[in-house]
Amino acid sequence: MSLSTGSSVSAYLKLTLLFAILGGIFVALGFVIGGLELATWFLFFALGLNFIMYFVSDKLVLATTGAKVVSEEEAPRLHAIVSRLASQAGIPKPKVAIVKSPQPNAFATGRNKNNAVVAATTGLLNIMNDDEVEAVLAHEIGHVVHRDMLVSTVAASIATAISYIGQIVMLMVLFGGGGRDRDSGGRSLAALGAAILAPLAATFVQLAISRSREYYADEASAVLTGRPRSLIRALSKIEEMIYRGAPLNTSPSTASLWIANPFRGNGLLELFSTHPSTQNRIRRLEEIAYKMGVPY
Repeated sequence: MSLSTGSSVSAYLKLTLLFAILGGIFVALGFVIGGLELATWFLFFALGLNFIMYFVSDKLVLATTGAKVVSEEEAPRLHAIVSRLASQAGIPKPKVAIVKSPQPNAFATGRNKNNAVVAATTGLLNIMNDDEVEAVLAHEIGHVVHRDMLVSTVAASIATAISYIGQIVMLMVLFGGGGRDRDSGGRSLAALGAAILAPLAATFVQLAISRSREYYADEASAVLTGRPRSLIRALSKIEEMIYRGAPLNTSPSTASLWIANPFRGNGLLELFSTHPSTQNRIRRLEEIAYKMGVPY
């Protein structure tokens, strides 16, 4: 098996579609709240936000997740693994970041392979052996190689912005009052509904983008390390810790970035999972191990 690279044209087409869809959510939210005039202002806001997000979304993700870029002296084990994997994948070495959290998890962010950051939690580094850490980080390097990070990072950032705006609108409706006449009351009710539905719509866009890419990144990990069962063990440990309630202090809008959804385990949240089930991922990895002739 070989490690395939992603198409930059495909990545930018997805990004354009993403900007259009999430921008449309902003415009629709503005129309429901304040009619055509506010929708026009929200359109300009969405265009400006898209432009800004292209350049700063990775920084926003690092801030939102609490990830801190660390030097080789601060995290020699992590740097050594990332350096080795980047060399094998034929890409520049990404920056390395650490998130202080007991939940084992990891993500990659950045506009392209020249601006990539690979982040791991302290929980991952504490409970995984070197083979398992390497398998997880190889998955993230796979996202870099496949050019997934830009789309996922921008999606997470804009979804975060939509969620915050939705919360502000809800507070305005609930505590600001909507007037006593029937029209004002109806508009306030519509605004409240839009404030609730807009973040859900942004989440569904993330679902459509992220789920299939996880399988490709899992395959990349298997190819880069030659040990697909190391990733199987790592995913099983991560799943167990998440279901046991190991916390990760980050916004739900960043869920699609992590190697495993940090918020799984509760019935309703399971319906909105940004990832394929761990069982399906393990089954695919077992098939890959069989094709590679990797023994148990």
